[in-house]
Amino acid sequence: MRQRSKFAAVCAWGLTIMAAGASAQMGMGMRPSMPSGIFTPTVGAGAAYEVTSSDGKTQPIEFALVGKESVNGKDGYWMEWTTSTGRTGQMIMKTLIIPGATDAPARMIMQMGSGQPIEMPTQGRMGAQAKPNTDIREGGQDLGKESVTVPAGTFSCEHYRSKDGGDVWISSQVPLFGMVKSVNNGSTMVLTKAITGAKDKITGTPMPFNPQMMMQGVQNP
Repeated sequence: MRQRSKFAAVCAWGLTIMAAGASAQMGMGMRPSMPSGIFTPTVGAGAAYEVTSSDGKTQPIEFALVGKESVNGKDGYWMEWTTSTGRTGQMIMKTLIIPGATDAPARMIMQMGSGQPIEMPTQGRMGAQAKPNTDIREGGQDLGKESVTVPAGTFSCEHYRSKDGGDVWISSQVPLFGMVKSVNNGSTMVLTKAITGAKDKITGTPMPFNPQMMMQGVQNP
């Protein structure tokens, strides 16, 4: 029962983590999303952020590009998210995305702590169904240059306002997305560290997603 319960916890996290910090550019619902910015696909590049929700709760999240491979003749990149909570410890999800694509990622894998990674479905309700990233320049209003201080330092930024009213500060000094800070619907995301030389944190061979096992684990903790 312990393994089933652990499996259920992993899957439950997969359904909820994407909603955390949603209004801070992390996306809504059951799909992974990346911060608004200007995506630069450099393997090994990454950025760590702290998300503060409208109720004052904080959560760390780290994004890193940890690999590249061909997908149907196009360049695909493994984007990895890492976060942690006091209850479950470190949680990791990575997806194989194609920049500019509008369909689901080619693959999606998740791992909780040192547990076995799980290959998640990429289609339907649990899959990701959006562009791999949102380019803030698409429909965003350029409000000019501003100096912004965050835990990672002080940056000369270009301030954009998105179509939904969110504010994003971008700097060419920040890898991956360029995002230094974002504010949206009362939630804030700030850069805590720029990352170079990022490596894949998911280890082991992924086992296939099994919804029956997940439900049994929830019913028999």
